Amino acid sequence: MTLTRAVAILGGLVAAEVAFGCKRSGTSPSLPIMVTAISAGDFHTCGLSNTTAAYCWGLNTLGQLGDGSSTSSAAPVAVSGGLSLHVLTTGYGHSCGLTSAGAAYCWGNNDSGELGDGSTTTSSIPVVVSGGLTFRALATSPGFHSCGLTSPGAGYCWGSNRLGQLGDGSTTDRAIPAAVSGGLTFSALARGRVHTCGLSSAGAAYCWGYNGSGQLGTGSTTGPELCGAYPCSSTPVAVAGGVSFRALAAGGDHTCGLTSSGAAYCWGNNNAGQLGDGSSTSSSAPGAVSGSLSFSALAIGELHTCGLTSAGTAYCWGSNRYGQLGDGTTTNGSTPIAVSGGFSFSALAAGWDHTCGLTSAGTAYCWGANTYGQLGNGSTTNSSIPVAVSWGLASR
Repeated sequence: MTLTRAVAILGGLVAAEVAFGCKRSGTSPSLPIMVTAISAGDFHTCGLSNTTAAYCWGLNTLGQLGDGSSTSSAAPVAVSGGLSLHVLTTGYGHSCGLTSAGAAYCWGNNDSGELGDGSTTTSSIPVVVSGGLTFRALATSPGFHSCGLTSPGAGYCWGSNRLGQLGDGSTTDRAIPAAVSGGLTFSALARGRVHTCGLSSAGAAYCWGYNGSGQLGTGSTTGPELCGAYPCSSTPVAVAGGVSFRALAAGGDHTCGLTSSGAAYCWGNNNAGQLGDGSSTSSSAPGAVSGSLSFSALAIGELHTCGLTSAGTAYCWGSNRYGQLGDGTTTNGSTPIAVSGGFSFSALAAGWDHTCGLTSAGTAYCWGANTYGQLGNGSTTNSSIPVAVSWGLASR
């Protein structure tokens, strides 16, 4: 794609098109990409333009950028197929999007059937999820499964299921969507690496899948089942503590929820301080995040967590080896730390060890690991402070 076409798509900047009539290359100018939504996968990131076109950047060895190739890119590339998407979600080696009509498409790795097209064939272009279901929300795992939520609130999952993370009462992988057992009606879904959670309209949280770190929140790191030699639940189990949540987020092996007042609670693995309670002690039941901050949204990576206040201030805690907390250091934090730069964000997304924020003006910023170009700033240099996602400079 030429830079001029990209600029035209992302905001109708006709003047810039005339001034910068050149191809994306090492000599192209750097222009901010304006997006309406952003999602961070393990080693790649995707965003939606204001024309609902999808763009991705970062690692692409499994086709997770969706541009028909397996070539990684340190700057955004267009997802093939010309789909108009309204929801994007990214996982380990795959990505998924949702049209306004509720049709789900996925692309990238498919070893366990996580693309949901009835096959286990990897695809570097979007393929439609089988079953004819109409979804209103999607969640792709940083592992090898995906889930969708229908308008009536039924949960469906597909892909890897060896630890019960699909919630269908089995440990059998599914290459097409399988209904989550129990007849529960959910208002939202959250996906971890090998566990999944759902939130009822009444604010009750349920989780299923692997529970070795207490990420199911039942107050135990055992059962109620064994999936092979590992503690798990292949059907939804209630999160302990009686806390009523309005939002959930899940990452590697931990889970967090937000109450109606904006208080954050986390549970599961805490070896890097990702539960935010000032310790490195794991917990199998919800515990309050320190600092008495009120959050409007949460985003969870592999070993770090971030929260967004209603004023748009981002805070992160947990592992900071690559600068994913965004405070200008690489020092871990077990309590919330403000992201540097004084930015006001409208949304956050967290990958394995990078984080991104979106301003209300549509400018995307990312920070943390950048080995594969997942920060989208044309380089492969890590950054411990936010850098703008931009076109040009270096892409492939």
